[in-house]
Amino acid sequence: MDDGGVSKAVAVVTCAATALFYVAILYAPTLILRLPPPPSFKNFMIRRFLCAAISSVVSIAVSALLLPMKSRDVSSLLSVYGIRTDHIWQAMVFPLSLTALMYAGSLVLKVLMLVSSLREDMNYGGGFSFVYIKNVSQEAVACTRSIASNVLVWRNYIVAPITEELVFRACMIPLLLCGGFQKSTVIFLCPIFFSLAHLNHLMEVYSGQNYNLIKAFKVIGLQLGYTVVFGSYASFLFIQTGHFLAPLVAHAFCNFMGLPVLVSRGKGLIAVASVAGIVGFLCLLFPMTHPDLYNDRTDNCRCWQGYCSGN
Repeated sequence: MDDGGVSKAVAVVTCAATALFYVAILYAPTLILRLPPPPSFKNFMIRRFLCAAISSVVSIAVSALLLPMKSRDVSSLLSVYGIRTDHIWQAMVFPLSLTALMYAGSLVLKVLMLVSSLREDMNYGGGFSFVYIKNVSQEAVACTRSIASNVLVWRNYIVAPITEELVFRACMIPLLLCGGFQKSTVIFLCPIFFSLAHLNHLMEVYSGQNYNLIKAFKVIGLQLGYTVVFGSYASFLFIQTGHFLAPLVAHAFCNFMGLPVLVSRGKGLIAVASVAGIVGFLCLLFPMTHPDLYNDRTDNCRCWQGYCSGN
C-alpha cells in the first residue's frame, strides 16, 4: 500500500454516493432510460439483478481508483475486497455456525414443526414404508426444482447477499479504514449506509399497510433497526476475518431465517434454546472470528491495511 490515503470526507462522501447509486440504478431503466415496463415479474427481477450487478462493478471500480494501492494486479485487488481462495471452509463454517446460534429458537421451532408434519404424514399414509419414502423423495425433488426456478429465491439468497456485501462491506470498509476511521467506528458507521439503502421499500410498505403512514413507519423502523444490527455484525465479520465469504454466508442465512423467534406460546423449549443460543453467541463471538483462524499470518495478511490483524 502507498503511504498516502483518502481523507475522511472523501471516504464518507464516496460511501454515501455508492449507497445512493445502488438504489437509484434500480429505477434507472424506467425513469431515466424510459424503457417499457417488463412483461412479467420474473423479467422485472432479472432487470433489477442486472442493475445491481452494474452497481457492484461500478462500486468496485471507484473504490479501486481511490484506494492508494502499490500494486493493482488482479490478485492484490481481489484480496483488498476479501475475495480469496484460502481458508474458504473456515470463512463459511465458523461464521455460519456462529450466526445460527442467534437463531437457536427459530431452528428448534422449525425442527418441532417438521417432526409434527412428518408424524401427520406417516399416520395419514399408513406409517413408515417404502411408498412413504418414495412419495417424500418425489415431493422433495419437486420442491427443489420449484425453489431453483423461483426468482425471489435468487434475489434473497444469491443476488442480494452478493451485491450488497460487495458494495456495503467489501468496497466501503476499505475506504473508511483508509480514511482513518477506527475499526469500531467503521463497524457502526457502515451499517448506516446499508440501512439507508433500504428506504426505497417505504412506498411498498406504505401501500402494503393500506396507506397508513404510522404503521408503515413502524414497519420501516423495525426493518432499519434490523439492518443496522445485522450490518454491524457483517462489518465485524469482514473486518475480523478479512474474508468476503464470512459476511456473505451470514447474510444469506439471515435472509433465509428472517427475524429470530425468541419465544413461542406453549413451547418453553423455544425460549430456553433462544437464551442458550444468545449466551453461546456472545461467548464464541471473538474466539470464532479470531483472525488466526482465517489467515496464515496475521502480521502480514493480504487484506486492506492489515485490518484483520486484530490490533
